[in-house]
Amino acid sequence: MRDDALSGGFADTPVEAARAFRAALEAMARPGSIHAVSGAAAPEPLSVAAAVLLLTLCDRETPLYLAPGHDTEALRNWLAFHVGAPLVGPREAMFAIGGWDALAPHDAYAIGTAEYPDRSVTLIVERTELSNAGTRLTGPGIETEAHLSLPETEAFQRNARRFPLGWDCYFTCGDRLAALPRTTRTEAL
Repeated sequence: MRDDALSGGFADTPVEAARAFRAALEAMARPGSIHAVSGAAAPEPLSVAAAVLLLTLCDRETPLYLAPGHDTEALRNWLAFHVGAPLVGPREAMFAIGGWDALAPHDAYAIGTAEYPDRSVTLIVERTELSNAGTRLTGPGIETEAHLSLPETEAFQRNARRFPLGWDCYFTCGDRLAALPRTTRTEAL
């Protein structure tokens, strides 16, 4: 394991993890809202926001899938030291991380069961752009409507129709994150 795998975690873990968890919850509760986070620095290509989410939401009992482009030795070593999450294939993952196209096919992930809809994956989608423009969002947590720059709308529409089954999504770009739960309805403009 290289020395750079040992750096990049939270400096003040209780405080930074609490702030990050609050941002992650707020993003999921208010779809389309964008939140800045800090405190983590993982090897490329992982963004600061994605690293913060992994440090906050994953542990030794959280199966994680690294999509092509994110499955690097440096990132595997960083995750092994800081998170300890077992790396698995797409079907077994509780979290999956990568670019939208690299995470395809999006129907390959667990969507839960009628008895346990919570046994589904959360996708962490790395983006080059994240803004409050583009796709129209409506549903729980949104007063009237919100907008978010999504990679497409069709996959999210299919996912919402499966409710209460389906996956949830975080979008990360640099030090910012947003979320789109399966309950959100999307409409291309």
